[in-house]
Amino acid sequence: MQLPPSMTKVKLIKRYKRFLADVEFDDGTILTAHCANTGSMSGLTDPGLPVWVWQSDNPSRKLSWSLELVELASGLVGINTSRPNQLVAEALKNKKISPLKEYSQIQPEVKYGEKSRIDFLLTEPGLPKCYVEVKNVHYSTRAGLAQFPDSATSRGARHLMEMSKMCQSGHRAATIYVVQRTDCTEFSLCQENDPAYVEAFAQAKKNGVESYIYSCAISPTELRLCSALTFSRDRA
Repeated sequence: MQLPPSMTKVKLIKRYKRFLADVEFDDGTILTAHCANTGSMSGLTDPGLPVWVWQSDNPSRKLSWSLELVELASGLVGINTSRPNQLVAEALKNKKISPLKEYSQIQPEVKYGEKSRIDFLLTEPGLPKCYVEVKNVHYSTRAGLAQFPDSATSRGARHLMEMSKMCQSGHRAATIYVVQRTDCTEFSLCQENDPAYVEAFAQAKKNGVESYIYSCAISPTELRLCSALTFSRDRA
C-alpha cells in the first residue's frame, strides 16, 4: 500500500496523552501530530528521534498531521495501528496469505461471541468460517526480536478465548501478527508484559486457533506485507 505523498521527515519533541506528538520541522516550525497508537510505544518516543509524518487534506480533522514512522538506527518502525488491518485486507484480497487463500469472501468488523468484534470473517462455500484477528507489532527489547504485546491487553486475551470457542464450534480462527519493523527477523510473545495473554495464547493453540506472523517492507512511500517470520518461543 502506498503511503500519503505528503510524508515528511521531522524531529520528535515528545509524545503525550497517547494520541498526541509534538514534532519540529526543518524550518523550526513546531506542530502537534495525531498519534494513531494506544500502546506504550516503548523505545520509540525518545526526544530527538527522526520520525515521518503526513498531512491530511480532510478539513474536518482537528489535527491535520499524523505520525506514521519512527526512524531508528536499526531501521524503520511503523506505529500507525490502523495499517496492519489495511495490509491484511489487501493481502487476503490478493490471495497472498497462503493458509487462507481459499477464501474469497471477506467481511471486516463482524460482531461475534460475547460483546466481541472480529477484524475479518472469511467465508467460502464448502469451507468452515474463518475468524481472523490482526495484531500490530512494533515492540522490541532485543536486537532482531519483535515482541507482543508491549503492555497488558485483557482485550487481546478475551479475543483469544472467543476464537477458541469458534474453533470448538467447528470453525477456523487465526491471529495474524504484523511486524511493522524492518530490523526484526524473529517474533515472540512477551511474558514480562502480559503473562495472562501468553497463557491465553497457549490455551487457544490447544483449541485449534492458528497463528501467523508476517514482516513488513517499510519505506517513506510504501508499506508491504512480506515473508513469514519465525516464531521464537524460547526467546519470549
